[in-house]
Amino acid sequence: MSINRRSVIVGLPFALGGCITNESVSIKPQAFSPVKDQYYRSMYGSITSEPWPIAAVDLTNVNPKFFRQEVSYASSYAPGTVVVDPNERFAYLVGENDRALRYGVGVGKVEAFNFQGEATIAAKKEWPGWRPTPDMIAREPDRYGPLKGGLPGGPRNPLGPRALYLFRNGQDTFYRLHGTVEPWTIGTKVSSGCIRLFNQDIIDLYSRVPAGTKAVVLPTFATDEVA
Repeated sequence: MSINRRSVIVGLPFALGGCITNESVSIKPQAFSPVKDQYYRSMYGSITSEPWPIAAVDLTNVNPKFFRQEVSYASSYAPGTVVVDPNERFAYLVGENDRALRYGVGVGKVEAFNFQGEATIAAKKEWPGWRPTPDMIAREPDRYGPLKGGLPGGPRNPLGPRALYLFRNGQDTFYRLHGTVEPWTIGTKVSSGCIRLFNQDIIDLYSRVPAGTKAVVLPTFATDEVA
């Protein structure tokens, strides 16, 4: 697939955004054929070198097209740019010579809450804390009110082991690229707008992009759910 778009859509007020936990209670793991390729089994194996162990991904619950891989990617974006395509459920780290490293992602299940346009990865955090935005608390006070103080980083935190923070014009958009406690949701519309990756993938992407990296989230179009 080739993308050659530089559309910049002014997003809705940032207060609408925010990453979320337990949003995917209605999404059940699907069954795919067992993965025999040791390359991917190793890529998504358990990690024991972190402050908390990271479990291996059950690859039979994920469509193989969402596994991390290098792909052909014709783009006008400069190498090093992170481009998220919510429609296809992919994030691309643009490389040289029309190549990119592609990651499967989970995206916002309500288009109105999705960030769109250009941003800067202004901050990077390992095992980040999480808290609901004021707008999330206002929308669902019973659900998010008790969490207004936030959750510390750790294995139950919805942001997972790493987070990349999107800023625009020096202001936090409240949107992140981050890990997940629900790897079977990769490739689906599931969050309140944040972009979730496999924990193994967000660790990989985190290691490749410095603070100040340009990020672009392409416009979201109304489509049917994909597996």
